[in-house]
Amino acid sequence: MKSQEAVRQRIDELRELIRYHNYRYYALDDPEITDAEYDELFRELQALEKAYPEFASPDSPTARVGFPPLEAFEPFEHPVPMLSLENAMDEGEMVEFHLRVQKLLGVTEPIVYTAEPKMDGLAVEILYENGLLVRAGTRGDGYRGEDVTPNVKTIRAIPWSLYAHPEAPPIPSVLTVRCEVYMNRRDFHALNRQREADGEPVFANPRNAAAGSLRQLDSSITARRPLKAYCYGVGVLEGPAFQTQWDILNALKRWGLPVNPLSRLCDGLAAALDYYRDLEARRADLPYEVDGVVYKVNRLDWQERLGEKTRSPRWAIAYKFPAHQAQTRLRDIQVQVGRTGVLTPVAHLEPVPLAGVVIRRATLHNMDEIARKDIRIGDHVVVQRAGDVIPEVVRPLVEKRDGTERLFTMPAQCPACGGPVVRLTGEAVHRCMNRNCPAQIEGALRHFAGREAMNIEGLGKQIIHLLVERGMVTTPADLYHLTEADLLKLPGFAEKSAQNLIQAIHKTRRPELASFLYALGIPLVGTYLAAVLADRFGSFEALRAARYEDLIAVEGVGDKVAESIRRYFENEDNEKLIRDLFEAGVRPKEATAGKTPQAADEFWKGKTVVLTGTLSSMTREEATERLRQAGARVSSSVSAKTDVLVVGEKPGSKLQKARALGVAVMDEEAFLKHLP
Repeated sequence: MKSQEAVRQRIDELRELIRYHNYRYYALDDPEITDAEYDELFRELQALEKAYPEFASPDSPTARVGFPPLEAFEPFEHPVPMLSLENAMDEGEMVEFHLRVQKLLGVTEPIVYTAEPKMDGLAVEILYENGLLVRAGTRGDGYRGEDVTPNVKTIRAIPWSLYAHPEAPPIPSVLTVRCEVYMNRRDFHALNRQREADGEPVFANPRNAAAGSLRQLDSSITARRPLKAYCYGVGVLEGPAFQTQWDILNALKRWGLPVNPLSRLCDGLAAALDYYRDLEARRADLPYEVDGVVYKVNRLDWQERLGEKTRSPRWAIAYKFPAHQAQTRLRDIQVQVGRTGVLTPVAHLEPVPLAGVVIRRATLHNMDEIARKDIRIGDHVVVQRAGDVIPEVVRPLVEKRDGTERLFTMPAQCPACGGPVVRLTGEAVHRCMNRNCPAQIEGALRHFAGREAMNIEGLGKQIIHLLVERGMVTTPADLYHLTEADLLKLPGFAEKSAQNLIQAIHKTRRPELASFLYALGIPLVGTYLAAVLADRFGSFEALRAARYEDLIAVEGVGDKVAESIRRYFENEDNEKLIRDLFEAGVRPKEATAGKTPQAADEFWKGKTVVLTGTLSSMTREEATERLRQAGARVSSSVSAKTDVLVVGEKPGSKLQKARALGVAVMDEEAFLKHLP
């Protein structure tokens, strides 16, 4: 039995360790431990704080779960105005900016610029006094924004206290730091899928998702959103003096604040333009949205001499990327029915090339979105696609209408089954209410068999459609009763292919608990929460028996998630499915509750790995997961800190950069040999 003093010391030690590793991860982009090891420290601290509430502290790293809801935002006055930036839309305008800077300064020598990706997020300013986070506010009109302090405190990348690194300048007595709050594309898509399944309106793009998440009156909602941040400058700084913008960025990193690792010093205009071209070429591979490059004159004394115009500084400019947009005609709007019965209108377009692909369809989300944008069948429309974002219709070109355009109305009967379509109170979506709708059955089966769920190889969309159409399968449990003889009745199957699919189905009878939970399609439970629940409860029976109070105590599980899980297990149809799966021999493995297993192979532990090209043996997502399980950190870009570049077929520019930096390059064969 530990003494009270020993417990307090361990809690203090864990808090300091977690703050240090947050600094390594978010500020330096150079973690010393794996995600699993970090999670183990975090869970130990949570457990001790729960067992010994007398040692609770409002500034503990575990406290980033939200604060009491606000009735309204208080105003946030910016001590130094947050000005807008002048835009350059082409190389000529960038050259004009450079020549203007030289002329105003009266110099002919090369101008050194700092170059940073222009993040497509929401600008905030954070006030630190004596190293402690005091207040934070949105940009607003540049002079006054909204006080969002409780919400900013939920963002893990933002430290509550600045880090006193021994090589860093002294921590300022007063510091206001400017940051961009953003959301990664992958997290954005996952959030939208969750909202769509829950009947909530989806966000139009990652920037809107970040802004909507940060401007919540209930910060516990913000805490559940995967927000991130990069800091790019200061307003007020009382303390150490700096000579360059680059010195400020390095100091921010040393104080524990996240700074984009893609930021660069550019010696002259040619180097600045090279940086722009390089970043534009890599734009689609970045995990987040960027819409250009921000350049700032590096010398602070030159910045002061150049001064500001009414709304923008003369020493900075944003060189914007071309928009990934195109014009085409909207031929028709058709409705897709998902596994939860949600009807999603989809625009069918005249094919148009855009950002390297040909766009034929684009999501319209729901009727509210169609009405808000006033989109009609037959319209000429603007469509956009940035990176891997699903194409969407931005707006109609009203000036091109000729009177033949038609309004779209949601059908009263489901196009898949003819059942009634309703819009429930409080929901933004229309739903088919027929549980036996074949479209819902097919969607549920595709979800169950998917890669992140049961991962049934060879069971694709077309085969599922045939199985449902012929009445051979109506629930996931029916899959385990199929025989080779059944499959041979279907077109396209021969003896070998039928045998392979049956074997693939039977291989999944002992799934990992997290995969099984996700495969069931419990509303609001995605892959991450499924893993959290498996880790917390250890067995399927323990989770099924969990009370609301047990669920709500799990980090990341809020009221709605806990209620959704309980409703799922209390539903007779769901209980029948589980019973049928068990009777068919499907039994999820037990997990080791409370502890994430460590990888046995030490080769990858602590290494930073980048993937490029196409692997023949697995998808990029599978390779990433295998590497993380083995203790590696997988990055999206090659840098001097990269240990290994894994190269598949048709590698991109990352291979050239790795060779230039002397990074070890490994082909797929060697990669597979080193995997545990």
